[in-house]
Amino acid sequence: MWRYLGRRLLVSVVTVAGIVVVVFFIMRVLPGDAAAVRAGPYASEEKLEQIRDQFGLNDPVPVQFVNYVRDAVGGDLGTSIRTGGEVTEELLIRLPASLELAFYAVLLAVLAGVPVGVAAAARRDTWTDRVARVVAVLGSSMAFFWLGLILTFVFFFKLGWFPGPVGRLGIVTQPPETVTGFFTVDAALARDWALMWEAFTYLALPAVTVGFVLSAPIIKIVRSSMIETLDSEYVRTARAVGVSRRQVLFRDGFRNALVPVTTAIGIIFGYMLGGNIIVELIFAWPGVGRYAYEALRVNDLEALQGFVIVVGLLYIVLNVVIDFVYSWIDPRIKLGQKVVA
Repeated sequence: MWRYLGRRLLVSVVTVAGIVVVVFFIMRVLPGDAAAVRAGPYASEEKLEQIRDQFGLNDPVPVQFVNYVRDAVGGDLGTSIRTGGEVTEELLIRLPASLELAFYAVLLAVLAGVPVGVAAAARRDTWTDRVARVVAVLGSSMAFFWLGLILTFVFFFKLGWFPGPVGRLGIVTQPPETVTGFFTVDAALARDWALMWEAFTYLALPAVTVGFVLSAPIIKIVRSSMIETLDSEYVRTARAVGVSRRQVLFRDGFRNALVPVTTAIGIIFGYMLGGNIIVELIFAWPGVGRYAYEALRVNDLEALQGFVIVVGLLYIVLNVVIDFVYSWIDPRIKLGQKVVA
């Protein structure tokens, strides 16, 4: 295990270095003047030069790169030109909001997608299977922004069952004391059940929006994996010797189908860490996706670089966790090795 962790650490360092290099130089070719954004449309040339000197924008690009890498190694991802705050601090403040939304959205997708996929495989070519495939097609073809607007219109504007898209809590509600950064968890830890329920109500629509769309690939993968497993020789042998259908389905079939499902869940969660920008904009969710969009809109280079690096680091950690989950699901899978036939 330690050898595997050492290899993964080395690969992770190389990956992060590649991310830093690519992102840094790509950001330098984006159009626009970051100093003009910071100074405003009526700033004098003298003021613009002062801001460029302050943020090192007048330095040669290689010098900017060396300075950025040196600071990033120490955890300093620079200063946001748009807000004037430290990028690391601003990302850490917003990251829990994105993680909370991603966690509940993926949880809903799994709770909906896995049972539907299993039922579709167990009752192949029946009405259950046909309904599951229709749901999967609808989810795959549904756009986040369209579904989010429809849910908001129906459940907030028409029915009034859920609050409007104004963020994680009501405007006058004070957030719970920060422990994990998840408002639902922190409110529960503080035993403030009313606040916890309010946090859930504000989280419901964005989580359902993302969860429904993400459940589609999970349904497809679970269904195809279960069908392949149920058609295998060892499952047919188990049925022939009298093993019950329930045992074959859940003990043998589902457990062996979990590996590709885990891969899909990991990819989906990694995508959610940085890809839910549209949902965060629709529901005014104060996460890192919305932060990145606002930085991109005004050419805030430091903030954009910090966002990509943080998401890259989280994705690397997620991949390592998934590898350990593989070895727990299927003992034949050794860390860093192929499946033993």
